[in-house]
Amino acid sequence: MNGQNGIRPRERDAIIQALQAGVVPRLGLPHIQVGRMSEVTALIRDIDRVADGGASIRFIIGAYGAGKTFFVSLIRLIALERKCVTIHADLSPDRRIQGSGGQARALYSEAVRNLSTRNKPDGNALTSVVERFVTEAVKVAAERSVPVEKIVDERLAPIQDHVGGYDFATVLKAYWRGSEQGDDALKVAALRWLRAEYSTKTEARQALGVRNIIDDDTLYESLKSLAAFVRIAGYSGLVVVLDEMVNIYKLQNSQARAQNYEQVLHIVNDALQGNTSGIGFLMCGTPEFLFDTRRGLYSYEALRSRLAENSFATGDLVDFSGPILRLQNLSAEDLLVLLSNIRSVFAFGDPSKYLLPDDALPTFMDHCNRRIGEAYFKTPRTTVTAFVQLLSVLEQNPGTDWRSLLGALRVEADAAGGVAEGGSDKIGGDDDLATLRIGS
Repeated sequence: MNGQNGIRPRERDAIIQALQAGVVPRLGLPHIQVGRMSEVTALIRDIDRVADGGASIRFIIGAYGAGKTFFVSLIRLIALERKCVTIHADLSPDRRIQGSGGQARALYSEAVRNLSTRNKPDGNALTSVVERFVTEAVKVAAERSVPVEKIVDERLAPIQDHVGGYDFATVLKAYWRGSEQGDDALKVAALRWLRAEYSTKTEARQALGVRNIIDDDTLYESLKSLAAFVRIAGYSGLVVVLDEMVNIYKLQNSQARAQNYEQVLHIVNDALQGNTSGIGFLMCGTPEFLFDTRRGLYSYEALRSRLAENSFATGDLVDFSGPILRLQNLSAEDLLVLLSNIRSVFAFGDPSKYLLPDDALPTFMDHCNRRIGEAYFKTPRTTVTAFVQLLSVLEQNPGTDWRSLLGALRVEADAAGGVAEGGSDKIGGDDDLATLRIGS
């Protein structure tokens, strides 16, 4: 029995270990989420639109520590539960949406390596998706008493309508042939092509008989082909998560920056005008990445006009219908709920096993406030890490008085911006435990 909330030991351990290390947990996120129900509801509508054959795009905007990475991690889990396929990648100096030196291909390759399904939420699910397609084709061929190749051709036909779709379909058919013939080398070659791991057309032609590869010029078109394929394979659609978009903003070369923004504009236009289907984009960035009129998205006039926020949504008024979704920092009240949730995780959700009484939580927060000021809840990596450490000591040393431990507890202010320059799952930078202000 794992407690009234059904917290599994694996989830509990994953959450605790991640929080102790100062990183975002990859399991059990719903157990520690708080707040932001309106934002989550808006994104669920986007997912439903994708599953219904539409398209969506959102720019998740927040300061370092506002919780963008945790937020999109939660949305990814919701998308998986709704039978979507998700892919995700962080942009970096070597990975961006448009490039001429392999940067866009590297971004695509990283994203597809992280391809996830409900049954394989931790990535590397491309093989299982392709196998599902092949297995279903064999099953339908047997039911209709026709050659499997006929079914494969019929089902892959819609992909060929996309730019580069003919080669995409040819590679998938090559995988099927490899499966039929027991040719593992051919299957591996097909998966390599689908992951954009071929750097030359010659190598791909020798292995698969195709003339083209997924390269810098075909990233977006290849994503659309992939979205079409996952729907053919029986999934609801494709959700693409691109984090650390600030790396485009940081590009020193103005021409390279403009080319990336032009590609973003292409994606925005397709999504807003209904020119594509079954695909949704979540792009995460800082306010500077969006609003800076010299180097940000707003420096590109066409994007500025399309991404303009509702002028009537001022003060406490919100509008979640547009492509921009702003995340606010964690509040002290949110942190109190978060600490309560962490306490519950330690106890497997069983209140009778709580290691701290209710009055200990505000006492702990007051202790942090006196040590480091209000930064303890705005960028609370060290606060949460210290709380987890406190609970760990109490768990392993029964009978210890928590009040005596507080006097010896050291809590220091986190460095402003933390890993702002691009650490992916660190809490305290873009993935601060303010990150944990999601859902309800």
